[in-house]
Amino acid sequence: MTTQAQLDDRYGRTRSPRRRIVGWSIVAVLALGAIGYLGWTTVTGSLGSVTATDTGFTVENERSVSTTFQITAPVGEPVACALEARDEEHGTVGWRVVQYPASEEHSRAFTEQIPTLALATTGFVNACWVP
Repeated sequence: MTTQAQLDDRYGRTRSPRRRIVGWSIVAVLALGAIGYLGWTTVTGSLGSVTATDTGFTVENERSVSTTFQITAPVGEPVACALEARDEEHGTVGWRVVQYPASEEHSRAFTEQIPTLALATTGFVNACWVP
């Protein structure tokens, strides 16, 4: 027996196996609780989210650009989207917010016109949300 083991035995500093098991059990329960909480918040957050995918744009003329996009939204919820048009220097030259009524379809495709102040080089969906 080493000197350290003799001193631990003499002064009662040894850890019992039962105490070690209880400690690890508490750590395991807390870890499982944290994982469950993070999983639940991730699932509930993604159920109400709206995603938009740009599928194309067409510069109609100097004062208009059309953008085509697809949205994926919760069924039965209205959706609003902010559309943006930019020029070759990445400046915003057009902006429009469109609202769509609730639908029974999970994914829908749209083409919308964006009025511009100058010639645009691109049109896209900036963001979509459930109002």
